[in-house]
Amino acid sequence: MTRPRIRVAAYVIRHRSVPELLVFDHMGMPEAGTQVPAGGVGPDEAPEQAVLREVVEETGLSTATVVRSVAVEGKPHPGTGQPRRTTFFFLHAPADTPDSWEHQVRGDGDDAGLGFACRFLPLPLEGPLADEQDAWLGDIDPLWTTKSGGD
Repeated sequence: MTRPRIRVAAYVIRHRSVPELLVFDHMGMPEAGTQVPAGGVGPDEAPEQAVLREVVEETGLSTATVVRSVAVEGKPHPGTGQPRRTTFFFLHAPADTPDSWEHQVRGDGDDAGLGFACRFLPLPLEGPLADEQDAWLGDIDPLWTTKSGGD
């Protein structure tokens, strides 16, 4: 049996008049869909460290703080079918974080050189995130579930 890839995903919430979720889109790759920061956990890395690193790598935001873990999901990769286990975390971003920005990933990982258009969306979301990444938002606050899906 193949061991699952260990991953983390970040629900970075900013509080203004309503709570808002940090998301991004791959510039030049609309088929990737709107996503939250997520990625692999290194061999000697704590999940809380990994989620902060992923937020910085994929969005450039270095002021987010971990509040708590939300859920652990075992689900295969949508493209490859490879097993993976993702821990979703609730993070807080300061209210004065910009509304939107562009970020180019640096480093030598798989995402190096990619450009991401980052922005905050009000909760509840108007539509789903890629790969059902929004599935656990209701575990932070039941009112933050999506409106999509025939509601």
